[in-house]
Amino acid sequence: MFKKLDKLIVKAFVGPFIATFFITLLVLVMQFFWLYIDDFVGKGLSPAVILEFIWYQSAVLVPLSLPLAVLISSLMTFGNLGETFELVAIKSAGISLLRFMRPLFFITFLISGVAFLFSNYVIPVANLKSRTLLGDIYYAKPAFDLKEGVFYDRIDGFAMKIGKKENDSIIKNVIIYEAGSPLQDNFIIAESGVMRITPDHRYLEMDLRNGWRYEERGNRNEKTTDFIRIGFKEFNKQFDISTLIFRQTADSVNKNNQKMLNMRQLQKVIDSLEKKEKRFGTAGFTQSFSGLQFVRYLDSGWTKFSSDTLKEAKNFMDLLPDSARLTVSREAASRLSGLRANNNSALVEYEVLNKDLRLHKIEWHRKISLSLACVVLFLIGAPLGSIIRKGGVGTPLVFAIVFFMIFYFSSTTGEKLAKEATFSPFSGMWLSTFVLVPMGVFLIYKALRDSQLFNKEFYYRILRRFRKAKPKQELNEVKKDPA
Repeated sequence: MFKKLDKLIVKAFVGPFIATFFITLLVLVMQFFWLYIDDFVGKGLSPAVILEFIWYQSAVLVPLSLPLAVLISSLMTFGNLGETFELVAIKSAGISLLRFMRPLFFITFLISGVAFLFSNYVIPVANLKSRTLLGDIYYAKPAFDLKEGVFYDRIDGFAMKIGKKENDSIIKNVIIYEAGSPLQDNFIIAESGVMRITPDHRYLEMDLRNGWRYEERGNRNEKTTDFIRIGFKEFNKQFDISTLIFRQTADSVNKNNQKMLNMRQLQKVIDSLEKKEKRFGTAGFTQSFSGLQFVRYLDSGWTKFSSDTLKEAKNFMDLLPDSARLTVSREAASRLSGLRANNNSALVEYEVLNKDLRLHKIEWHRKISLSLACVVLFLIGAPLGSIIRKGGVGTPLVFAIVFFMIFYFSSTTGEKLAKEATFSPFSGMWLSTFVLVPMGVFLIYKALRDSQLFNKEFYYRILRRFRKAKPKQELNEVKKDPA
């Protein structure tokens, strides 16, 4: 039954949770843009494309924002209640901390379920859209990114340098190299000019003034060539930049990546890859030894014949006449070389198959472990808040960052070890849970007994007693040794 006390704790939790969720989501999105800001600048992207990417990337970061929001909000909620002595009043009324935590425990399970549904159905689509859009942005070349005093060579067949640029259109001290001659690039020098992009965005146009154009004509096989120098007052030069324009790729290009699949699709792919892995041993044996003649005689009769014959010989070469030994050795070395090449090729193929299987299993476990992280971090935040008894944002935020860093580093380390096959996908993706759950149980145990684990006055009293006890110990030592 939902009582007034349950409503009190739920209302105290909902407000901080919503606020911290959007703040953490904003921080994570800004962190992503901070890492990839160089890939967005100078690409001529429209605001609609940037907003679309922010929308998809925000959806991708929701499962990571929810656990952090649960941790901070639970710390703030129980810290505020402890600071105002409401927790003391509740405990004095005979209500245990676990009973007080129960409604938020159900709320956290609900949040975890929402996170799982979001990860299973929304994240694959958002990952597909954002990955495709990020790839298009990353490989799009700047259409208008000429810097002063730096050679620009991203337009095929040209390299140009501008001494000074004003208002992104007026240029001075222009140097242009054009790869048009097999002997020497055409060379253009101009004192000033104006550059613009044509309305159809296909050409970069430069109206150059007061300059010279140099060109060498002829053939490398000929002894004489023509060197031409042309002066001009005005000269119009166009550069084809149609290949630099941002274009969006179809989503179907990345649809087979494991991050773009839900759990049902992942399980289907995992089953298929496991069957291929089981068949790989038999297929590898057949492919590797198919060219060897003795494979056809690998039966019990051949084994018996071999054992009876080899009893009278110390080694295989004793069974061969002297005239055939050199030929057999060369043939055996050739066959072994081919067999080694086949085995190396099969090993590379198996490693690729095994890595693909691990990546799909890692993604399958991620959808569950990241969702249950909300519950795990709540088991830490709620008792920790009741122990520190500090409300607001300062102290709870410090503790939240510490435990979230433990969660983040343990999860990323476990994922890295799982990708390297040091850990199994299960052990790697659940490493953070194995680390944090004992911490949560320990904190709950301390909170139930009103522990002073994070009370600085408690440690100050211990230190003061130690300082008082130290002079007494020294005095007793002096009395025992009067000399």
